[in-house]
Amino acid sequence: MRTFRVDLHTHTVLSPCGDLEMSPVNIVNKAKERGIDILGISDHNSTLHAPLIKELAAKEGIVVMMGAEVTTKEEVHCLCFFETEEILAVFQAYLEEHLPHVPNDDEKFGYQVVVNEADEIVGEVEWLLISALDQSIDQLEKKVHELDGLFIPAHINKMQNSVISQLGFIPFDLNVDALEVTRHISKESFLEKNTYLKGKTFIKSSDAHCIELVGDIYTEFLLQEASFNEVKMALRNEDGRTVNL
Repeated sequence: MRTFRVDLHTHTVLSPCGDLEMSPVNIVNKAKERGIDILGISDHNSTLHAPLIKELAAKEGIVVMMGAEVTTKEEVHCLCFFETEEILAVFQAYLEEHLPHVPNDDEKFGYQVVVNEADEIVGEVEWLLISALDQSIDQLEKKVHELDGLFIPAHINKMQNSVISQLGFIPFDLNVDALEVTRHISKESFLEKNTYLKGKTFIKSSDAHCIELVGDIYTEFLLQEASFNEVKMALRNEDGRTVNL
């Protein structure tokens, strides 16, 4: 086994808050430059760019975790990842079913475009992707695990759009695969104030919205190989696979 650099929180130009430079090609090039082995693609409430980035990244020896950063009806952000494109398509249909039909305002929120390998626009999402779904965090968690995915509440120490900021705590019966903290805090200092979360797996990610931040923060995973299943095993601390902040 060896150590892999893993960044599980990256936005693309599809997210309205993502810079226009965050094209699939640019993201893969920056991840390679930064030595990232496994990259999570997590646009707001959409998975549409993940398959192309997976294809491009594979040519550079980078494994992509395909998913989205989903906003629940409590306004909680959660990272959700899936192993295959077939399962991803099922989850994309779920997102489209439960995303409210609020038109995006390009000038106010930013563009929501899908681009190809040549950075040409091939589509645009009409509905505002930073809206909250009509699904609770419990409903989302159950859907993700029904599809054998990974469910990771995002940036849980933030003062907005985190499970703690919105609910006051992390429910004891919420089945999480890991918890993400931001670059601004250590796991140790966080646990000093949240001792009830000892024993949980923690990760840090870049949460990159601009190209210079891709891969600048990552978590080290001890794995047999770079794969979805190995990441899942490490988050569960199984068979010698581990996660190290």
